[in-house]
Amino acid sequence: MTIVGIRCDAGARTGVGHLVRCVALAEELVARNVRVHFLADLGGVEWAEAQLVQRGLPWSPPPGEAAGLVAEAERLGLDALVIDSYTLPPAHSVAVRAAGRPVLAVVDGDFRGQTADIYVDQNLDSVITVAGAVGLAGLDYALLRGSVRQLRPLAPPVHGSARTPKVVAFFGGTDAYRAAPQVAALLAATGVPVEATIIGANEGLRTELRAVQAGPDQHFEIIPPTDDLPKLLAGADLAVSASGTSTWELLCLGLASALVWVVDNQILGYDRTMARGFAAGLGQLGHFDDRSLETLRTVLTDADLRTALAARAWAAVDGRGVERVADALLTAATAGSPR
Repeated sequence: MTIVGIRCDAGARTGVGHLVRCVALAEELVARNVRVHFLADLGGVEWAEAQLVQRGLPWSPPPGEAAGLVAEAERLGLDALVIDSYTLPPAHSVAVRAAGRPVLAVVDGDFRGQTADIYVDQNLDSVITVAGAVGLAGLDYALLRGSVRQLRPLAPPVHGSARTPKVVAFFGGTDAYRAAPQVAALLAATGVPVEATIIGANEGLRTELRAVQAGPDQHFEIIPPTDDLPKLLAGADLAVSASGTSTWELLCLGLASALVWVVDNQILGYDRTMARGFAAGLGQLGHFDDRSLETLRTVLTDADLRTALAARAWAAVDGRGVERVADALLTAATAGSPR
C-alpha cells in the first residue's frame, strides 16, 4: 500500500485553510486505497482535530527539526510527503527529498524557499515555472472537500426576486480577525430584508454577534462552526466570506458571493477574483465604507446580478482538482525522488 504523509498546521491565528485543503487531498487519496498520515500542529482547535477524527485520518505532532522529519518519514514508511505551510523551514523539504522521498508543496504564489518535485498553486491565474519540477497551477487544481464537490449543481442556479435572500456569512474555523460581527453590522446597515445565518467561531464572537441589532424584516441566526456548512451554502442566495481558500468552494457551488480581504496575502486573490467578475467585493475588513455598503445592498436586491455572478463562478471551478493533484502525486510516489 502507498503511504503519504501530510505536513500542515492549523491554529487560532493561522486559521484552518491549510488543513482543509490537505484534508480534501487526503479524502481523494484514501478513496484510492492510499494510507495517509498527518504530521500536524492543530493548535488545540477542536474543529480542526474533528476533521481528522471524523474521517479516520491518523495524525501526530510534527518533528521540530529537519532530521526528525526525515526519521519520522522513515518510521512511517512514507512514499511521498505533502507540505502545506507558511512557516516550515525550507531545510525540511530539502532533507526529505535528499532522503529519496518525493515532496509535493502546496503554495500560494510565494514558495517561501520550499523545494519540491511537484508544486501546486490552486489560486486564480497562478503560474508555476520551475526547471525539473511539475507545476500544477490555477483553479483546475483547487483542492475541494467531498462534502462540497457532491453538492455542485449540474448547472449554475438562476436567482429570482420573489423570496427574501438567504445569506450565509462565515470566516473560517477561527475568525482570528473578528470579521463576523463587522459583516453582521454591515448587513444590518443595508436595511434589506434578509435571512442570514452567521457563523461565530467561538462564544466570544457569538456574544458580539447577538448584540448586533438586525433591521426590520431582517433575521440573523447565530451558530457555531458546523460541518453542515456546505449544505447551508448550497441552499443560500449569497455567501459573505473572506477571500481565501474557501473562495474556490463557493465558485464550485455556483454561489453568488461578496468577499472581503482580511490579511495581506489575500489581496492578490481578491483583486484577481474581482477582475474576473467571480464575486462582489466589499473591500478590506476594518475599512468598510459607503461603497462597501452600497455593493452589499446591490447584490442583495439585484437577482440578475446574483445570477450572473453564479454563472461565472460555476464555470470557473469544476471540482476535479483533487483528482488531478492525486494523479501527479501518486505518479511521483511510484517513481521516487532523485537524491
